[in-house]
Amino acid sequence: MGEKVVAGGFDLSDRQRYRRKLHECLEGLERLLAEKRFDRPKNMMGLEIELNLAGADGLPRMVNAQVLERIASPDFQTELGMFNLEVNVLPHRLGGRVFDRLAEELSAGLGYAHRQAAEIDAGVVMIGILPTISRADLVAANLSAVDRYSLLNEQILMMRGEDFTLDIDGVERLIWTSGSIVPEAACTSVQLHLQVTPARFSAVWNAAQAVAAAQIAVGANSPFLFGRELWRESRPPLFTQATDTRPPELQAQGVRPRTWFGERWVDSAYELFAENVRYFPSLLPICDEEEPLRVLTEGGVPGLQELVLHNGTVYRWNRPVYGVADGVPHLRVENRVLPAGPTVADVVANAAFYYGLVRTLADEPRPVWTRLPFAEAEANFDAACRYGIDARLRWPRRGRAGGLASVPAVRLVLDELLPMAAAGLDAWGIEPADRDNYLGIIEERCRRRVNGATWQVDTYHRALAAGLERDEALAATTRRYSELMHKGDPVHTWPVGLPEEVTASLPVVR
Repeated sequence: MGEKVVAGGFDLSDRQRYRRKLHECLEGLERLLAEKRFDRPKNMMGLEIELNLAGADGLPRMVNAQVLERIASPDFQTELGMFNLEVNVLPHRLGGRVFDRLAEELSAGLGYAHRQAAEIDAGVVMIGILPTISRADLVAANLSAVDRYSLLNEQILMMRGEDFTLDIDGVERLIWTSGSIVPEAACTSVQLHLQVTPARFSAVWNAAQAVAAAQIAVGANSPFLFGRELWRESRPPLFTQATDTRPPELQAQGVRPRTWFGERWVDSAYELFAENVRYFPSLLPICDEEEPLRVLTEGGVPGLQELVLHNGTVYRWNRPVYGVADGVPHLRVENRVLPAGPTVADVVANAAFYYGLVRTLADEPRPVWTRLPFAEAEANFDAACRYGIDARLRWPRRGRAGGLASVPAVRLVLDELLPMAAAGLDAWGIEPADRDNYLGIIEERCRRRVNGATWQVDTYHRALAAGLERDEALAATTRRYSELMHKGDPVHTWPVGLPEEVTASLPVVR
């Protein structure tokens, strides 16, 4: 949520005061936009990665506080579960060899964190959902010891009024109830930030929504939960259900979930902030001392803290962000679609694909969102989560004929989206060597039809065929994944299956 909060109860007047402050913040945002007070373009991007902690056995380790104490860096911080960390990369200007620099910084930072974790028999694993996570791991006792997480859990539960039901029907089906939001902690993602001007915001956000399905198709890395093979990218249904404040009756009435794709293309950033205030009750009605309208009247720049806090409890896959840096307000699009991992090279390749693609699509004279119904973009997202790199997506046909065609995701990426991404990276001023290297990783994934999810599933099934039981196969797959992740070669080059020394020791299955 970006800010520290203090645990404590709320009374009825707190929510009314918070609602009033939210509307004052919205009015302040509207005035800032009208007065054109926002930062000029700086081509700034940022990146955050959520991580898992696991032992040499591949099982999660609830030691994030101890690991953070050893890391002792403000770049690393807690996440929801005690087996989670998050690393934040300082903003970079898009251009030159920025992606190689990102890869170097991430490799150094994650390598250091991994070595510190090893001192207490843990290690960093960059993966969408840890395959070995169990129901016993996702309990309230394993929430990180931070006030905002326990308070958030308390407020979501109070609003929902009953246990959460997880029901994900994929290759196999998972049904489970939880008395807390901790299952959300199983989802670890990459967040890509792009600073934009108000005039450009809607084009970039719409473009990001349109390509979310393609991002998932090439980047899926979360096929397992609680020992079940589900969707190729199981984070979205898990996250949606684990944060759902709506009991079944409100779901039946069409009340919007707090984790959602959205329901329409937009014309401004203000629309998204206003929707968040209009549709979603506050979870953490904590008021700041600042009076935003007075600050504006006196010529200052308000932090709009209530709006920022509220915005952090509405989990859009592409989120609008308001921030202030060096006394100047700015807007960002935060892309929250991608799972973590598999390797630093894969993460940076996913970032290059995204930043290049949204640049080209946002600049198009006939934007894709004028030809692609929003409902089709959402259906594409769902299909990509279910089927990953084997998904078929609906996309506007080229030429004057118009209409939509159903195409394999890999063909759409290879034939249309990768050339667009390359053109977009050229427009950002990215060096050709960086462009070709990282987009080449996306191209090879498509040509070989391999991503993190396919590697996990194929390796797991080979382990089963070799005679391992389900839990053993998942643990062995996780250990092998971690080993290859730390070697750093992109996932499309990984050998499928377990090493011979592992399978050779198994009894022969007849």
